[in-house]
Amino acid sequence: MKHLLLGACLLLAANGAAVAADLYQPSEPVPIAPVEPVPVASTGGWYLRGDVGYNFNRSNGASYFRGSNSDEADFVKSDLRNSFTLGGGIGYQMTNYLRADFTGDYMFKSDFDGSTKGGGALGGACAGTCTSTDVSSMSALSLLANAYVDFGTWGYITPYAGAGLGGTYVKWDNLKNTACDDANPGNCDPTETHGGNGNWRFTYALMAGASIDVTCNVKADVGYRYKHVEGGRMFDYSNNGGPGYDKGYGSHEGRVGLRYIFSGCEQPYEPPIDVPQPPVYK
Repeated sequence: MKHLLLGACLLLAANGAAVAADLYQPSEPVPIAPVEPVPVASTGGWYLRGDVGYNFNRSNGASYFRGSNSDEADFVKSDLRNSFTLGGGIGYQMTNYLRADFTGDYMFKSDFDGSTKGGGALGGACAGTCTSTDVSSMSALSLLANAYVDFGTWGYITPYAGAGLGGTYVKWDNLKNTACDDANPGNCDPTETHGGNGNWRFTYALMAGASIDVTCNVKADVGYRYKHVEGGRMFDYSNNGGPGYDKGYGSHEGRVGLRYIFSGCEQPYEPPIDVPQPPVYK
């Protein structure tokens, strides 16, 4: 009897193990949630820019010849008034930290107020002791190649510094000269007109400022620029006076503008597709 019961137990145990093996199913793979694309900012691209500015101009002086090319005298006064600038350009953002552009800027007329002392250009009423009043105006077109270093972005703001080299075409209007006797200011020579000159001059510029992200492809630019323009011929000879030469000028300029970046909008980053592995049966 004992042997019969033992055999029945072993048979039941074997059948239970077989059923358990048949009921085992491998666990289903856990579904992986889709990964949202991660935006990645563009690091380069062409851009257009437009700027307006206000110049605080400073003349480096002027000189002229009296009577002959052997008698050159400096102006005792040579002031340039402030003026506005309008400009534009095209550039390329090479990396997050380096960009370059070519710009053209037109400086509207800046009035010139000068004076000379001595015999003057005319002689006559004030020969020997006279003071002249000289008035004119000038405008300028600057073409510059510029390079900038962007110092990284904090929030929406990117500070930068830069420098530029190029040329400026300076156009002087006619200069009107009126010389009056120092001892008798009412005794004046007739006003003499000297033809103005125009010529290209070497120019360099130094810039600093910050750009502000407005949209993904539009940046506002607020900055400062110092521009130095070399000297050149200013006005022509007339009635025993001239020609005259200015010694160049410097401009401290406050500027605001916009830059439109063609590829500046962020591009979504698509992660590699995660291929599910086949189930493993044990």
